[in-house]
Amino acid sequence: MSIEDLARANVRALTPYQSARRLGGNGDVWLNANEFPLPVPFELSQQTLNRYPECQPKLVIERYAAFAGLSPEQVIVSRGADEGIELLMRAFCEPGKDAILFCPPTYGMYSVSAETIGIEYRTVAALDDWQLNLPAIAEQLDGVKVVYMCSPNNPTGNLINQDDIRKLLEMTAGKALLVADEAYIEFCPEATLAGWLKEYPHLVILRTLSKAFALAGLRCGFTLANKPVIDLLMKVIAPYPLATPVADVAGQALSEEGIALMRKHVAELNANRAWLFEQLPQLNVVQQVFPSETNYILARFTDSPKVFKTLWDQGIILRDQNKNPGLAGCLRISIGTREECERLIAALQALSVEQA
Repeated sequence: MSIEDLARANVRALTPYQSARRLGGNGDVWLNANEFPLPVPFELSQQTLNRYPECQPKLVIERYAAFAGLSPEQVIVSRGADEGIELLMRAFCEPGKDAILFCPPTYGMYSVSAETIGIEYRTVAALDDWQLNLPAIAEQLDGVKVVYMCSPNNPTGNLINQDDIRKLLEMTAGKALLVADEAYIEFCPEATLAGWLKEYPHLVILRTLSKAFALAGLRCGFTLANKPVIDLLMKVIAPYPLATPVADVAGQALSEEGIALMRKHVAELNANRAWLFEQLPQLNVVQQVFPSETNYILARFTDSPKVFKTLWDQGIILRDQNKNPGLAGCLRISIGTREECERLIAALQALSVEQA
């Protein structure tokens, strides 16, 4: 029996999530991973690396709870929001029995985590405007324990209609958790559902420091929920999910100064996004530019493979979305510095001239 034969059948068949780093490239303008384009300054202050860290670092939990407008008992911190996605499946879904549900096009880790654990996943395609297809979801809910909903949605950039979210919460009450993935919520903070937790015991919210806080390399995320959910997640989380240096930097990022810096960066990126939104439609290689509430823009191109490859060869790395349902011809553009955005537009203008 080979090593591969020893592995679980679902793992042998699994196609891993293709992260930006796995896809690679030799660029110097990285507009493919929705990261903040510049590093932020932090100094490590904790030197006690001979000791295990706290499972849930008190300062990080207290500061994030204050930032989110919640109590510390409603917050759990993990290795990125990706771990939060998986913790919820491990705590609430029985492999071979229960299912999760999500609405593509959306974040790819929902399916990968389900397949890895051995949980059925069901999909209900979003409507043409990428809103929820509530009647179709209702037909698929039998046996579903967790529904994942990304708002603002990755990769489309749109917010999910809040009236529809309320209807989905009513639809899932007493049957399943509704998990709102708010990885990009700092770019539109008025749209957060955090204030709804007191009204809906089965609502769960995912957050991260990877995007607006410019700490993608830190791998630090949060799950926000009512205490009964948090207590269950604490039963399945790793003993020491956050390394001491991670907790150290996260605590600094969540200080008053750190939050003020984050908001300054968000304002800068939102301004760059508005500029790109004006420039892109003027190019004849661009068919359509979709509104966004995030640090990226989705655009449809007349010849997206050519655009992607030409820019790739020039060191400008975008994210190809052609394989996602409903996104034929689409590329996702992370918002960079103004200089990076100008370089992108210049390269696309040159392509437009060639195509004219």
